[in-house]
Amino acid sequence: MPLVLASWRSPLSNSASDTRASRIRLVVPMQVDSPTPLMPEPAPLMPEPRTPSATQPRPKEEVEHLAALYRQMLLIRRIEEESARAYAEGKIGGFLHLYIGQEAVGVGAIAALRPDDYVITTYRDHGIALAKGMSSRTLLAELFGKVTGCSKGLGGSMHMFDREHHMLGGYGIVGGHIPLAAGVAFASKYRGDGRVTLCFFGEGAVPIGGFHEGVGLAALWKLPVVFICENNEYSMGTPLSRSMSVEDVSLRAAGYGMDRDRFFADDVLEVERRIGDAVRRAREQSAPTLVEVRTYRFRGHSMSDPAKYRTQAELDEHKKRDSLLRARAQLAERGFAEARLEALEHSVEAEVADALKFANESPEPGLDLLEQTTYSGPYAY
Repeated sequence: MPLVLASWRSPLSNSASDTRASRIRLVVPMQVDSPTPLMPEPAPLMPEPRTPSATQPRPKEEVEHLAALYRQMLLIRRIEEESARAYAEGKIGGFLHLYIGQEAVGVGAIAALRPDDYVITTYRDHGIALAKGMSSRTLLAELFGKVTGCSKGLGGSMHMFDREHHMLGGYGIVGGHIPLAAGVAFASKYRGDGRVTLCFFGEGAVPIGGFHEGVGLAALWKLPVVFICENNEYSMGTPLSRSMSVEDVSLRAAGYGMDRDRFFADDVLEVERRIGDAVRRAREQSAPTLVEVRTYRFRGHSMSDPAKYRTQAELDEHKKRDSLLRARAQLAERGFAEARLEALEHSVEAEVADALKFANESPEPGLDLLEQTTYSGPYAY
């Protein structure tokens, strides 16, 4: 059994039963072997952990960097938890796909980028938008349908877009954005601007024609793009065993003569390092890479999904591998004082509370905006 180190309760939680929104349990991190390059055989779903090695002195810069990544992941977790609460209260309409459990993928991958690099993703886009630089206020205001949101409240949950931070959108059509990512990377290569494009998608997009079109053209034209499959083991409610004859998504890279990688997203620093290798390959060699990052979502596919297709025991087992718990434990091991950790966590709570207040108090789009974005031309009136 993992050793419980500490616990922390969110001051925003007002329900004892809402354990994910109110408490983070801290456990000793588990190490996962992940050799490079990977062998063709699919990695086991739940590899056996090995005993952590003795704590080694770490450069101060690395510890501070990990603290910044932990804060980003915690902010995403808390924003998503409060979004779920707001959805249940009727403040958010439409669909809502939460990133809870997958935070290390987006945060680690985007940490490997330059600020001017591009990101394009699916409808599970809140965490990606925050990691790319969108403010908590702007994101929650968009979710609440307010005019202060990133798309003035007209885009909503599945269509986060932030031109300033080169976040080129969440897309609701499964796999439809993958050729768009190839197009963005083609533009970068054509201009010679040295930018890299990250394209996130789930394993459910892999059988889609757009996946093969986008990946095939990226390989043919040697485009500076990294395709990141966030394999969270369920295409909506369908497990991998029922949706793929070959579960190793990264093997598909061989069909296009493309580099590949595959690993588990337990450690945000490992995600940053492995994606960083692919980003350097794209930037320096203009060569694409297909990366499969094994992860797990702790909630259903969307807020309308009760996730009855998996057992509580399976969910609990995956929660032991929570990347937030691991990052916090690593910080404690590397000498990051508990008082500083608590201050960091309280600063996240303050930011979330401020964003909620801002979203609640912001105005809705007026008729003048709704009219010009809904109707145009001689038959508008």
